[in-house]
Parts: sequence; C-alpha cells; structure tokens
Amino acid sequence: MTFRTSTAQRLRSAARLTVLATALSTIGAMPALMPTATAASAAASVSWQEASGDADIERAFAQARGEKKPVLLYWGAKWCPPCNQLKATLFNRADFIEQSRAFVAVHIDGDNPGAQRLGARFKVRGYPTMILFGNDGQELTRLPGEVDAPQVLRVLQLGLAGGRPIKTVLSDAQAGRKLSANEWKLLGFYSWETDEQQLVPAAQRPALLARLAAASQGVDEETTTRLWLKALAATEGGGALKADAALRARVEQVLADPAAARAQMDVLSNNGEDIVRALAPAAGKERQALVAKFDEALKRFEADASLSRADRLQSLIARVELARLDQSKTALTPKLPAPLLAEVKAHAAKVDKEVTDGYERQAVITSAAFLLGRAGLWSDSDALLKASLARSHSPYYLMSSLGSNARKQGRKEEALRWYEEAFNKSEGPATRLQWGSNYLSALVELTPQDAARIEKAASQLLAEAAKDKGAFYERSARSLQKVGSQLVAWNANGQHEATLTRLRTQLDGVCAKQDADDKGACESLLKKG
Repeated sequence: MTFRTSTAQRLRSAARLTVLATALSTIGAMPALMPTATAASAAASVSWQEASGDADIERAFAQARGEKKPVLLYWGAKWCPPCNQLKATLFNRADFIEQSRAFVAVHIDGDNPGAQRLGARFKVRGYPTMILFGNDGQELTRLPGEVDAPQVLRVLQLGLAGGRPIKTVLSDAQAGRKLSANEWKLLGFYSWETDEQQLVPAAQRPALLARLAAASQGVDEETTTRLWLKALAATEGGGALKADAALRARVEQVLADPAAARAQMDVLSNNGEDIVRALAPAAGKERQALVAKFDEALKRFEADASLSRADRLQSLIARVELARLDQSKTALTPKLPAPLLAEVKAHAAKVDKEVTDGYERQAVITSAAFLLGRAGLWSDSDALLKASLARSHSPYYLMSSLGSNARKQGRKEEALRWYEEAFNKSEGPATRLQWGSNYLSALVELTPQDAARIEKAASQLLAEAAKDKGAFYERSARSLQKVGSQLVAWNANGQHEATLTRLRTQLDGVCAKQDADDKGACESLLKKG
C-alpha cells in the first residue's frame, strides 16, 4: 500500500458523521433494511468519481481531506456477476445513496486505462473489492461483497463510525487489548476473501480467525460465531483447523435457529461444503446428519423474500453442492434426489421469467446456468445461456459459460467456437487479455496439434498487450503469465520451437516499448525452462 503519511490521524470528525448521526445511535438498534423498500428514485444515484490513474486518486483524496471525509474505493468490471449484483441491490438503494454523501466515492473499472496499475497499488485482485480509506490514505477496512445489502451498509457504518484502521484493530486484538463490540464486528465482517494478504498470509488465516473467535467469546455471540464459521470455511476441507465437538455443536445450534442462521446466511450459503468437510471430514452418518441440518437452513434462505434473488439462488446451489458432497466433483450427471432436481429446474425457470433488470440478470442468470450444470441438467443450462445472450450487456461472459459447458461434456470443437467468439466479442484491455488467455488455454488443451491456430491466438494476444500500458500489472499480468507458461509447456520437447521463435521475436518488440519497471515481467513471458 503506497498511500501513507507520517501524520496519520484517526478520522473522528463530526463533519464526517453528520449524515450518519440519526442512523448510528447504536448499530444493534438499526431496523432491518429491505431491498425493495428503499429503492432509489431514477434521478438519484451515487456520485462516483472514475479513476484511471494516480492523478485521479490524488484528486479524490485531496477532496476527501478538504471535506474531512473518508474515501470508498470500489473496484469492479462491467461483466462481473457479483459487481452487477451490487449495482442491482446496493448501489441503487436510497439509504446507500444518502450515506454516500458521507464519503468520496471512487470507482475503478478494471478495464479503465491504468486500472490494473491501480490494482497493484491498492493490492486488489478480485472483482468486486470495496475498500474504505481514511482521507490520509490509511485503509480502514475492506467491505464484504458477498453479504446481503443491509449487512454491507452496517459494516460500512461500523467503518465510518470507528475510524481506526483494521490493522490497528487486529493488532490490539492479537495483543489481548480490549476492543469494543463494534470493533469485534468489524473484524468479523472484514472481507477476508479480498484481503490479498494485507493482514495475514492466506495459509495462516484459519488459525488467526480461530484465535479471534476464541478471544471474542463473551463480547458478541453473533460475531464470535461468524469468526468460527469463517475459520472453518478458510480450512478448505479440513487440515488447517481441527474442529471439536463443541464447535460442531455451536454450528448445529446456529443452523437450527432461524434468526441466528439468517445473520450468517452469506457464510453458510457460500461455504457450506467447506464447513461440513471441516466438521465431518469422513463420509458417513455423522456427515449425513450435518448435511441434513444444513439443508434445512438453506431451504429457509431459499424461501426468504427479504433476500435477493441471487442470495436465494446461492442457497439452492449450496444444497446441490452438499448433495454432491460424497460424489466425484467432476461427475457430469450426479445422483440427486428427484425433488431437488425438480426444484432446480423450477427455480431457474422462475428467475429467468422474473428478472428484467440488466444488472440483476447478469448476476442471476449466470448463477442459474451454473446451478443447472452442477445438477447435471446440461441442456437446460445451455438453453438458458443461449436465450439470454441477446439480453446481456456482456454476452461474452455467457459465451464463456457455454464454452465451459461444452468442454466439460467433451464437445471440443463447440467449446472452442464459444471461447473464440467470447474472445472476439469481449471488451476492454484487461478483459480481452483474460478472455484471450482462456481461449488459448482451451486451444492448447483441446487441440495441441493445431499449431497454426495456437500461434494466431498467441500473436493476437501479444498485439493486444502492446496496446495496453497496464498489460504487466495485476489481472492482465496474470493472464499473460498464464499464456506464457502454457506455450512453454506446449513446446516442452521442442516440437514447436519454430512457432515459439516467431512469438519471441514479436514479444521482443512489445517489451522494447515497455517502461523500465515492466521490461522484466515482459521479457520473462516466453523464457525457455
């Protein structure tokens, strides 16, 4: 993080809290916020400032210092389903728009010129990422993008009201110093998934979360439970955190309590499989009993009208994943109960009929198509994606999903046609490199003998990189590194050396035009060995 000053101060100014005064008598006393009850008028919107480079960021922070406000940075992309979900359920809410007057709102589209350089500066990778900064440049917290809109608002309010950087709060917690209940909530709702090792290396995260959960005991039961669930989810199937009977009993108690489960909906829906694996590592009666309890809680989420369609759909996806738990992850036609299959089909048809908002549709339809595929209903998944192409503002994302469907089912040429069309239709420098690398990956895997086609795609990607000043940063850099490693592996025995020689010559021309800081990354792409 490059934004630091030697005179950093905690942001506790009265001016920053003016808009929030009536809402923040206590966080716990806030009424439930319903997505449909607070929809903004067509004329109202958040005053996002677009940022493409350092000058834009400096301008935003200068404004924030002048107005004694924090800065909310939102990093996203046009095609990204979770980003579209935020647009459909959070950014258009009247209460969020009202609250946005308390901060300077900065939007970085991943395809803006210079956006990937900014991604490297702020240590952001995944879309969406939301970071709350003090006007001195210190990072206050990262907001969770996977929770429902009312919870995001509450976390935002915690960050605005507290004013202490999350690193300081975490340091005090680890040192055994006393934290307020709201500071514990800030740790519980921190976006650990987009931390990018700012607070802790990924391998150490489960143990850290478990220590925080134990230390928070007796302060706030909901936060303690959340930290334990996050610790279990971070184990990715066991190994890093050994769950005991007491922890399993805690989770089962939460699952059985509708209000307690609803408060943890995002963790339970998004990480149900990992939590079950951590609590019941072996297949058998114990695991089956836990899955049954999870299924009941997930059914309640699915029927909860206060949740967005995307959240309800995610609950059904979680049910399917749990039903597949003891089957092969790659099984094309898993054995699922007939009622669950019928429910999957009905739910997908329902959201297809109901969703008209373009942002929501980009989020929901892609999830519904994924759900159908995981249930083994491949023809239904394909039909839904194809019927939605003309209604999507980013159809290339759906084309990639169609390519993935065909690839999994062994329809190689169909998969390649969809991947190629997705690449051709994709928009924006970072997106084109990402979609192009996906197409090249499919070519190398599915038709390694087609050297001419592979060389053409690789050459096109190098030409794209030559036009993009941010090609060797963050997402774009990872796309190119993927291309380079796959081409080198493809030529492992020297059978395609003539092709690689021509591509290296083209790459030399690209690297010659790069800034000194980027030359090394460029020149390493197609190195032998």
